[in-house]
Formats: sequence, structure tokens, C-alpha cells
Amino acid sequence: MRVDTQSRRPIPGDEQVELAVRVFQMLSDATRVRLLWALLDGEMPVNELAAAVGKSPAGVSQHLAKLRMAHLVRTRRQGNQIFYRIESSHVSQLVEDAIYHAEHSSGGFPEHHRSADAVPHDDPATGT
Repeated sequence: MRVDTQSRRPIPGDEQVELAVRVFQMLSDATRVRLLWALLDGEMPVNELAAAVGKSPAGVSQHLAKLRMAHLVRTRRQGNQIFYRIESSHVSQLVEDAIYHAEHSSGGFPEHHRSADAVPHDDPATGT
């Protein structure tokens, strides 16, 4: 039996795959994931980000420089402060999906399904 390949997605080119690998390399560090998570709600300066993730401003600055070079965050200068924000909605979605997947994988009722008004319900993807 022949499989219909016309409806399949084409394999991305080498350049796109290499860029995706670099993105995943940037996300392989817990501090960088926490920094991106902190930025999901909007831009923040280095000192606030450092406080949010419990790291030194100097260390956070180094991580942010790497995230910036990988095009995961962008900056805006206001006076002598530099504000960081997530580069695009694709980056936001990637970070959210990674954390939500981890919540589903760890068992129990995922935190992202909880809210003050929500009643727990079955997740069709996991059956929980």
C-alpha cells in the first residue's frame, strides 16, 4: 500500500532546523526558562527579573544576552534602564507549552488548568 505523501508537511530546510536547535539549546537552561516565564506577562528590567528568578543581576544579564542573540527576547532602553520582553508570540507559546507539558507529565491535576472559578475536568490529551 502506498502512503499519500502530498498531505504531509515538508521537512524544514537545514537553516530552519539549525535555528530551531539553537532555540532548544537556549531553553535547556533552567534560569533562562524562568526568565522567559517571568516575561510572559510583559517587559521587565534586569533587576526585577533577577529578583523574580532569585539570581544576581550580573548572572541574569549574561543569560539575557544569550536569549537576545538567539532572538528570543528584545530590549528597549528607557533612561539608564534596559527593559526586556519576549520577541514574539511564538516564543511565548513555546515556553508556555513546554511548562504545561511538564505539568501534565508530572501527574496530578496541572496547575495551568486551575483557576479560582474553574472546576477540574478531564484533559482529553492525558485523561486526567
